[in-house]
Amino acid sequence: MKTKSLVARTILDSRGYWTVEAALTLKNGIRVTASVPQGKSTGTSEAHALPAARAVQNINKVIAPWLVRADFDDQAALDAFLIKLDGTATKSKLGANAILATSIAFARASAAAKKVPLWQHLRTIAKLPAKKSPFSQPRLFINVVNGGLHAGNNLAFQEYLIIPKCRTIAESVDAGVAMYQALGEALVIAKGNTAANLGDEGGYAPDFKDNIEPFALLQRVAKKLKLEKKIDFGMDAAATDIKDPALARPGALAKTYAAIIKKYGPIYLEDPFGENDFENFAELNKRYNGNKNSAGNTIWIAGDDLTTTNVRRMERAHAAKSVNAVIIKPNQIGSVSEALDAVRLARKYGWTVVASHRSGETNDDFIADFAYGVQADGLKLGAPARGERVAKYNRLLEIEKEIASS
Repeated sequence: MKTKSLVARTILDSRGYWTVEAALTLKNGIRVTASVPQGKSTGTSEAHALPAARAVQNINKVIAPWLVRADFDDQAALDAFLIKLDGTATKSKLGANAILATSIAFARASAAAKKVPLWQHLRTIAKLPAKKSPFSQPRLFINVVNGGLHAGNNLAFQEYLIIPKCRTIAESVDAGVAMYQALGEALVIAKGNTAANLGDEGGYAPDFKDNIEPFALLQRVAKKLKLEKKIDFGMDAAATDIKDPALARPGALAKTYAAIIKKYGPIYLEDPFGENDFENFAELNKRYNGNKNSAGNTIWIAGDDLTTTNVRRMERAHAAKSVNAVIIKPNQIGSVSEALDAVRLARKYGWTVVASHRSGETNDDFIADFAYGVQADGLKLGAPARGERVAKYNRLLEIEKEIASS
């Protein structure tokens, strides 16, 4: 792995904000690129991303000269060097976005140098035990209704998810697309043409009578399509960002979740309380973990802003018994190696692992390979619409064909 050049530039993300892209060229002629997504609903414990122009300057002026002079043969060595070069606890000197762009580019170049798919390379370096699950591929967590900070509607909760339970990615995508398109048609009939407006992640974003109504509509659509046995429901409450003070109280939130769980039987609930509310997470996890909901399913109580792909936060959540599932977002922590460390710890704890995109995305499909590589239980990609989301879905379909033909 001898580097010829590393050159970064600013590019636009899916919300029209500047983010970072890095192009890494090896002396053997291999050239790869990597770009970094950005979140709007972000935990305060996430690694620090600098303004894109500053991060690009740090790659070109600081990281690139070191990378060209040194030879790194493995991901862990490169990432450890970048973290040391930054020298801060939050990556605030070089920027988590600068470090991650370099880290992903290095992983992609390593896979290309070995002439293997990126997911296979990641699986090799992750060194995880075999996954014990009826699903050999990640289940798709498809955000079909947007609310909260991801939309301009009246929904307090951020994501209403459908989670297909199918044998293959192709079947899951097919079921998700059918639900998404039928939901759009149903919303136009029920609420008028403007109901088909989209939020940041491609989900529909009309106003609803309350925060529970989206599940009623999803249930009707699933029954109409005869997919009720192939579709589970989930939700990302993103409770830290709820603006309504009456709803934001833990007691009011718990009451709302109980009503949703009793009537619609979701299997997944992410960030049900504030980002530092380990205690109320634990109470909810105790109430539902190991018990069946109305649909006969165990509920995954997941941390995102609570855990921020950070092993220290994860250790605290485990000690408090706050969650039984965790979101893994590489840009929350800032390097591929640290994201792999978080997956290893989650697997040690027996937690469900859900890899995730961000609301401000690029066309980079790294997260699809990452999810396959670590054998994640789930993968959040937004709706099956908009180019930056579709790129990931199409990469998943490509990976499935790669595996079938190998």
